[in-house]
Amino acid sequence: MSDWGARAAGHLEALAAFSAEGPGVTRLPYGPHHLAAVDYLTELMQDAGLAVHLDAAATLVGRAEGGGAGTFYMGSHQDSVPQGGAFDGIAGVVLPVLAMQKLAEEGVTLPFAVEILAFADEEGVRFPTALVGSRAVAGTVDMAVLDMVDRDGVSLRAALEGFGCDPEGIPALARERGSALGYLEAHIEQGPVLEAAGDALGVVTGICGIERHALRLVGETGHAGTVPMAARKDALVGAARVIAEVDSLAQATPGLRATVGQVDVRPGAVNAVPGEVRMPVELRCEDDTTREEAGEAIAAFASLVAAEMGLGLEVRRTYAQPAAPCDTALRAALVQAVKAGGGRGMELTSGATHDASAIADLCPISMLFVRCRGGVSHRPDEFAAPADLGAGVSAIAETLRRVADA
Repeated sequence: MSDWGARAAGHLEALAAFSAEGPGVTRLPYGPHHLAAVDYLTELMQDAGLAVHLDAAATLVGRAEGGGAGTFYMGSHQDSVPQGGAFDGIAGVVLPVLAMQKLAEEGVTLPFAVEILAFADEEGVRFPTALVGSRAVAGTVDMAVLDMVDRDGVSLRAALEGFGCDPEGIPALARERGSALGYLEAHIEQGPVLEAAGDALGVVTGICGIERHALRLVGETGHAGTVPMAARKDALVGAARVIAEVDSLAQATPGLRATVGQVDVRPGAVNAVPGEVRMPVELRCEDDTTREEAGEAIAAFASLVAAEMGLGLEVRRTYAQPAAPCDTALRAALVQAVKAGGGRGMELTSGATHDASAIADLCPISMLFVRCRGGVSHRPDEFAAPADLGAGVSAIAETLRRVADA
């Protein structure tokens, strides 16, 4: 019998070599390392019996024809963050390919077509946009993003053309909603929950919605030694109160995750009272209502602080992405597939965004998480054990069987 985990680990190790120099894996979209990964994955897909092509959005597509009852989609992304790991994204391409190979070796014929999608750009590192490939499949891509440029001034349009793609063909990539049966994305968890529970695999209940707010508090700067404390309008003190409230609110609200990851203080001198602070507040939650209410509560608290301290305040919501719940039926199939392999079928939420969140506009979605050591991701020491990868291959194959029998 094939050791699917060892085979998956071997492919992922080989793919990790397609990287810029330096620690870990740095594979940005539309460059030479991406092209090398495409060549490797093309051969891997063909070995599994799939017909392969690169589409207009630089998504590598491997397709197995079925009995005419629609198409089931699987996949994830090929790109990485700078000095990232060898598993994030790319494991979700390798595992379903091996699952299809496993079914073929077992003589299983599915009554529907299967497409495995290896997307080019999920991380959004090179260009100030992301999910172009998955949004193209869902029919929701904004063609204006083609004019966005990277730090070298190269437009996304030019990068795609240089990669041998025709970006004007992107609108035609949209799949028919009526024939899209569902989508399954496998991904390392990127967190510590499965490891703490002693489970190799977990089934995702949904992908958190995200919103971001830009806050600007304006006070008065002055000499740190001559402005009396009682007379100060210290913008950083006001910001600190807001930051503490952001944390307190998230601690008290189940499922809410809130972060202030950057603080810009002006004039930024050790001997000057801070006169202005700019900072983003990011909120994530699987429940959109909870997330939106949290955003309103933080804005209200910031207004209260500003009024008490005599500060000017600007609050602007700069980004909002709704939550993407996973389909109940597909979740159930995944849970039973995990249990069939000896797992508990643990369910958990995804605090990170994935291509599945874009595919949710096309069809029902599902996600399978694979345990990662230490909950580490986006780092060179990112790791998933071969045995866990093998369990993922088996669970995907079993899920396809169950979808076929439904």
